Amino acid sequence: MSITILIIIITCLVSFAAFSNEKILNDLIFYPPAVANQNQWYRFFSCGLIHADWGHLIFNMISLYLFGQGFHKDGVEFAFAEIFGGKGKLLYLLMYILSLAVCLLPTYSKNKDNYHYRSLGASGAVSAVIFAGVLLFPTAKMGLFFIPPIIPAYIFGPIYLLGSYYLDKKQSDNINHSAHIWGALFGVAFLVVTCYVFTDFRVLSYFIDQIRSTFGG
Repeated sequence: MSITILIIIITCLVSFAAFSNEKILNDLIFYPPAVANQNQWYRFFSCGLIHADWGHLIFNMISLYLFGQGFHKDGVEFAFAEIFGGKGKLLYLLMYILSLAVCLLPTYSKNKDNYHYRSLGASGAVSAVIFAGVLLFPTAKMGLFFIPPIIPAYIFGPIYLLGSYYLDKKQSDNINHSAHIWGALFGVAFLVVTCYVFTDFRVLSYFIDQIRSTFGG
């Protein structure tokens, strides 16, 4: 079983339980004052196991499956295995777990004394996987909601980040767009650093070369 499928199964099971059990939801949700005042640091990670509703869960898990696993095992997890060999699956899992916490650090800093703030969902970690995919497959076609998958990943990525930044500043919904941004940036940074430390594969050079090739360069 792939790491991606295992994450999806565990996340779905815990989310299902939290849908009908308020105690589970409250115990796992990201609540900055509980972290600051009661040292409940686990909430940085546990909040990624629960979701607001079925739509939230389904969207995140489908996105994780498409980019992490891929229909023909051509997703980010398997690219990690090719790049890092035996360390690949462990590094992929480590990226996912760490991104759950890293993507919430700005949120925590801003809301650690806000007793009305709560956040949940795996969107930040999913964004890390997606943007690792953008770096690895820059010419792959991607889409967003009503936009079909016709935009190259290297164009989709900046549009996604700019849109998330705009929505984060506007704050007109209950979505933590900041987590999307920082999760995405962490996914890129994690892949760049681990490639440099563990392999001779220079992913940024590869990314640039792939884009150049589309222009005949």
